[in-house]
Amino acid sequence: MTSERLELERIEVELLLEGVYRHYGFDFRQYAYGSLRRRVWRRVTAEKVASISGLQELVLHAPDAMDRLLVDLSVNVTAMFRDPAFFSSLRSHLVPMLRTYPFVRIWNAGCSTGEETFSLAILLNEAGLLDRVRIYATDINEGVLQRAKSGQFPIDRMREFTENYLAAGGDRAFSEYYVATGDTVQFCPALVQNVVFAQHNLVTDHSFNEFHLILCRNVMIYFSQQLQDRVHRLFYESLAPLGLLGVGMKESIKFTVHQDDYEEVDERRKIYRKVR
Repeated sequence: MTSERLELERIEVELLLEGVYRHYGFDFRQYAYGSLRRRVWRRVTAEKVASISGLQELVLHAPDAMDRLLVDLSVNVTAMFRDPAFFSSLRSHLVPMLRTYPFVRIWNAGCSTGEETFSLAILLNEAGLLDRVRIYATDINEGVLQRAKSGQFPIDRMREFTENYLAAGGDRAFSEYYVATGDTVQFCPALVQNVVFAQHNLVTDHSFNEFHLILCRNVMIYFSQQLQDRVHRLFYESLAPLGLLGVGMKESIKFTVHQDDYEEVDERRKIYRKVR
């Protein structure tokens, strides 16, 4: 592809994102360009339009097309107890800290379809802390939030989830937490009775409470450095003193605007404590 064509393509992408922001309020303008470009072209192909400009025209006039684009631009690859060593470390460092508080607030930012939220609820339930915890599970995508609220997951993923659960230190029969019905399973509603599922845009929205733990894993790797700094400021402002922050395995607090405001709790598992 010639440099002229690449420049024209970038203009089309920028115009698409500007239109999405101004018409729908979703701001993807500072997402990492390479990943975003691939996702946009995937949607161009799926919608059978001739160009990115054609995709822009479609999504601006058809909200259902915007919903499909949002699914592609949002990152929804997840699993229960994904990266089991992270949850094992979280169990070791989080539970003793939470026992010192009469009431705890946790923010699961970018919760996607809810697997991480349910994993966290199971961990807290086994620690005897679930009754005094309020979890705020947020995502930009209302569609995936509705799936998360339902507590329903494909039965063919239960083997993977069970293996992750056991590797993360779970000591019960994982099947105790759900009931199988056909091709799906229904997780126990009591696990999320203290969970608030809500739409929140990390790019444009502000802090809405003070939290003892914030989890935002495998989301910021798709953001530009400027946007990562913006989100880290948001998390810093939202964490209580000595609160914990957990990020993804390919993410870090290092080289961010707040790197000196945290201490490493488990650098390998990307868990940090706010110290100032």
